[in-house]
Parts: sequence; C-alpha cells; structure tokens
Amino acid sequence: MKPPRLIRTLVVDDSALARKMITDSLANRPGIEIVGTAVDPYVARDKILALKPDVITLDIEMPRMDGITFLKILMKHKPLPVIVMSSLTPEGSDRALEALEAGAVDVMHKPRGSFSASADGTVLAEKIVAAAMSRPRWIAENLVGNNGIGASRNAGISPGNPRDLILIGASTGGTEALKEVLMQLPATLPGICIVQHIPAHFSKAFANRLNQLSALEVKEARSGEEVTRGKVLIAPGGQHMVLRWTGSNHVVQLNEGPTVHHQRPAVDVMFDSAVRAGSGPHTLAILLTGMGIDGAAGMLALRKAGASTVAQNEATCVVFGMPKEAIRIGAARHVAPLHQIPQLMINHARSGMAAAAAA
Repeated sequence: MKPPRLIRTLVVDDSALARKMITDSLANRPGIEIVGTAVDPYVARDKILALKPDVITLDIEMPRMDGITFLKILMKHKPLPVIVMSSLTPEGSDRALEALEAGAVDVMHKPRGSFSASADGTVLAEKIVAAAMSRPRWIAENLVGNNGIGASRNAGISPGNPRDLILIGASTGGTEALKEVLMQLPATLPGICIVQHIPAHFSKAFANRLNQLSALEVKEARSGEEVTRGKVLIAPGGQHMVLRWTGSNHVVQLNEGPTVHHQRPAVDVMFDSAVRAGSGPHTLAILLTGMGIDGAAGMLALRKAGASTVAQNEATCVVFGMPKEAIRIGAARHVAPLHQIPQLMINHARSGMAAAAAA
C-alpha cells in the first residue's frame, strides 16, 4: 500500500503543551499535514467526521473518556490508523500494550520536557508514514484457529545441537504478530532471540505480557545472559542485542551503539552477529511485519552462511516493508503467512534434533 500524497493527521491530547510539542515536531515534515487537534475523544469524534484524517495520534489518559475506550469504539465503528502516545511509567507501558491489542498501529512515548522536536519528531513522522501505509488488523481467528498448529504446543522436541537458534525481527504490527506466533509454540524449542522495534521502557512490559501467554519463558534480555532451550529473549528498547558463541552456548550482549536504519535495537545487528558467531547453519531467521528495510541485509548474510530464512507474506502483514525487502534481495528462502510460521519453527527444531541424533 502507498501512503496518501499528504497524510492528514489529527492530534488528540488533553494537554495543550503536548499538543503544541507534537504539532511543532511535525511542522514542515514532508508529506504530513496536521489538519487539527482535539482535547478529548468527544471533540475528536466530531473532528474525525469533519476533517477525515488519515492517521490519529492518541493520548491514553484523558478526561471524560480514556484513550483506550475511545480506541475500541473507533476500531468498531470507523477504523483508522492510530499511534498511541503513552507515559514512560510501568502503568503507562501496560496501557500502551492494551492499546496495541485493541487495534493501535504503534506506540510512542508521550511528549514531556525532554521531547525533542528534531529527534522525536523524526521518529513520530516515520511512525505516521508507516501507519498511513498499514492495512487493517487481520482477524486473528482466521489465521491461527483451524490449522492444527495449536496442538503443537504439546509436541515433544528433545534437545538438539546447542548452537540451534531462532532469530526474529519485527517492527510495525509486530507486537501482535509475535504474540500470535509465541502462543502456538511448545516450551522445548531452541533459544529464541527477538528484535522488535519498540521504544525504551516499553520492552519489559511487552516481554512480561508475552511470558503470561506463552508456554516458553519470555523475558527482556540482559547483557551476558545465556540463550537456552525454552527461553525467549527480547532486546530492550534503545539497545542493540548481539549474539556471541562462548564455545558451549550463545550469550547476548547489549550496547547503545549508533542506530542502524534509524533503529536501536536493529534486526540487522542481531542477524549479523549470528553470522560472525558461526551459527548460520544452525539458525532459523524470520522477518515479520514492519516498515523499512531493517533485517533484510542481515538475513541475506545468514542465508549465505547456511541459515533457513522466512519472510512473512504480504497478505498477513500490517506493513509489508521489511519482509518485502528481504524477498526482493533474495534473502528469504520461504515466504509464509503468519499462521504457518509457528509450524516452520517447530520443523526447524525437529530437523536440528534429527541432525543431532544422526551425529
């Protein structure tokens, strides 16, 4: 999908200061027009009808009606791409994840004193473009219900090679896609490392939410942590995640190096580190929905190093950006709808088990 020639954006926030900071940060951004602001959902409802915005930025905590209640009503009666602006508190992070589950396309920290019109405005502008290009959220039960994958949670997968890895990269739409994938997996898979483009402070709540829903142990990664069977490590927002082989197991190291493709964490950083660790032949690399090109070059390097590689197909992506680029450059060996990806992960684990038995 292509974004509109001019992306009409409505800013909904009860704080006059926040509205000003958001509109100032987007001033003169190519392709973006602020068509109006609203102090609460009731005013926003009228302005949506009158101004016909393409994208909405939405505060969560507002008087008269909170943002999540409004979001649910909006998704039911007049679905529009919504970027949620959330506080950096633990409660704010939980509410942001609830908003993503309710249909928001992306989340960003709410403007405050440290909000930068240049840096933060660039990030917000990129999120608005991605939101304008997004397709409506697919109906989850059509993708993961009647395909037999759910039974695989109880599938027996005994240990294989300790080098076996599953690496996943995702961006816009990825939080819900990852939830759908991880909920279908057994607890005995090889170690999984995930880079999801997510703001700092939100990744811990995201990992905790997935841990409640998955048979696997899901946690925010810590530097020096081992990648072990049955564990899922999610890169913290604002930090790259690098894999190293110690001679007996993989460990992750975190750093705040320069952004790659305007991202930190970046998928390419993780994928490239697996190549350098010599783990290509034992790796399954997956690119899910997301804006941009992050992960495509790293996936190509992994494929050349012997990895199995999978890109999510266009029909089930919220934004067909990262997978599309991987397909374009020949990095993806397989292209699959979201509901088939858990089974591909299970098949990878079983092939590693078979190879270990043959050895």
